[in-house]
Amino acid sequence: MALRSVQQKLFLSAVGIAALALALAGGLMTLSVQREANRRVEQLLRNDAAVAVALLSSAPASASPGASLTRDAHRIGALLEARVTLIGPDGTVLGDSTEAEDALPALENHATRPEVVDAGVHGIGVARRASATMGEEMLYVALSVSHPRVRVVRVALPLASISDQWRSVLTPFVVALGLALLVGAVAAALAAARMGQRIRSIVWVAERYRAGDFSPARLDFGTDELGFVAGTIDDVVHTLGAQLREQRVSQERMDAMLGSMSEGIVVVDQTGRVHIMNAAARDMLDLSPGLQHGTERRTHYLELIRDAAVSRIVTAALEGRAIPEAEIAPRDQRRRITVRGAPIGGPHGGDGAVLVFHDVTELRRGDTMRRDFVANVSHELRTPLTAVQGYAEMLREPDLTEADAQRAVETILRNTSRMERLVQDLLRLARLDAGQEIAARTPCDVAAAVRGVLDDLGPTIQARRQSLHVEIVPEATVVAADPAKLHDVLRNLIANASAYAPEGSAVRVGTRQAAGGVAVEVDDEGPGIPDAQRDRIFERFYRLDPSRARDVGGTGLGLSIVKHLVELMGGTVRVTNRDTGGARFTVELPRAD
Repeated sequence: MALRSVQQKLFLSAVGIAALALALAGGLMTLSVQREANRRVEQLLRNDAAVAVALLSSAPASASPGASLTRDAHRIGALLEARVTLIGPDGTVLGDSTEAEDALPALENHATRPEVVDAGVHGIGVARRASATMGEEMLYVALSVSHPRVRVVRVALPLASISDQWRSVLTPFVVALGLALLVGAVAAALAAARMGQRIRSIVWVAERYRAGDFSPARLDFGTDELGFVAGTIDDVVHTLGAQLREQRVSQERMDAMLGSMSEGIVVVDQTGRVHIMNAAARDMLDLSPGLQHGTERRTHYLELIRDAAVSRIVTAALEGRAIPEAEIAPRDQRRRITVRGAPIGGPHGGDGAVLVFHDVTELRRGDTMRRDFVANVSHELRTPLTAVQGYAEMLREPDLTEADAQRAVETILRNTSRMERLVQDLLRLARLDAGQEIAARTPCDVAAAVRGVLDDLGPTIQARRQSLHVEIVPEATVVAADPAKLHDVLRNLIANASAYAPEGSAVRVGTRQAAGGVAVEVDDEGPGIPDAQRDRIFERFYRLDPSRARDVGGTGLGLSIVKHLVELMGGTVRVTNRDTGGARFTVELPRAD
């Protein structure tokens, strides 16, 4: 619609200009021709008046002057085809070619007529006015004459006849102007259509560019000013398109690079508004789930990161000052994040700041675990070593009885056995961490594995007057696992359940179908596990009741070994509290095909 309007405007403008030009030319031509026609008619009347004067001067004087002058006026008027009036010195009409002789006395005195007055003064007079006698507009030419009775000879011609002659000339001229206007309109329509087609081509190219298609249009824009402007804009657009493509590629590379980084990157401008934030930063800062990706841009960093340490780093970076890195805890207090800042725009800053976030949670947790591990190993070894050392010194006493010696030897053996188990568990965890143990997965019967564990732990369970109930359902019997490792997993879980359950209680082992595998459940009737400690139950040396675990000879590494072995066999392990009391350990392993 817009393009059609432009074409219509071009057409109407061209036609309007042509019509105006033709109208002005026609008007000027009409005025010129009319002026020339009037001049020619006036000159004709002058000539007619001169002829009339000559004819009247050459006519013999009549014995009856009145009748003679009337006849002369009629004769000269018929000859000249004009109205001829003969006027005496006093202005009396002595003869008129349009009036009978008896009507002459009724005619007005013509002494005051402008042309008569001018003829008396200058010898000739010309006037245009409406005739009172004829009742129409006339052109009068009066000449003074040398005659015994006639003072002025006046010749008149109706302007209506002149107009008729003018219209006969004007009609073809108007028709010619109309034809010229029609031809101009056709030419304007063709030119407007051509121009509209060029404009539509330019707009089509512009629409392609606006849609992001910067491929060459291969259009001939022409060699005039419009074509030059369109070609120049086309060249500029292609240059900008190439720059935009390079910028888009650079942006995609930068996004890919920032997205693959484990460090969080946040870039703010000099006003503190965020310009860039990668996925790692969003994850570390634990932004609101309702905050869609990309909406953090142009947001002030204080609305996203409410931390005094980060604010100090950003302020220092924007001022070009150096400040040590800081460690913060975002919304998830269990995570630890270090933050460093650097100014943008040289050492003095002013153009913004870059914040780099490092997640050191695992590093801090590893440090804590290493410290705890060293402390726990030292503690676990110090207790039996102290006992061994004490009883060994007691054996050196000379007055030691045989019963005391026997008790000392048994204590030494028990503590050395405890240290041996601890060392073996530590070595096994080291092998599991190093990936030196391999699980050979074969179909394993869970019921057979449980019977093997009962053979090992039966005396211990009976000594605590506990019962073991086994419920292996037929549809969940065989799992894909390593037999030896499955035995170790069940042994640790059943021993743990027996150790933490009170004497006289029951330990239950059962299976059920799970999504894509078999779930093996070990239940006890102990105190259960508090929610706050449930996530740490599989950590090394972590005990709910350390004194109780040591009483039963535990090393604090059994559940950690269980977790490693289950994951090595492609399964998962978790712990929950039963509704009726006690803990439930669930091991899910793949089903044997």
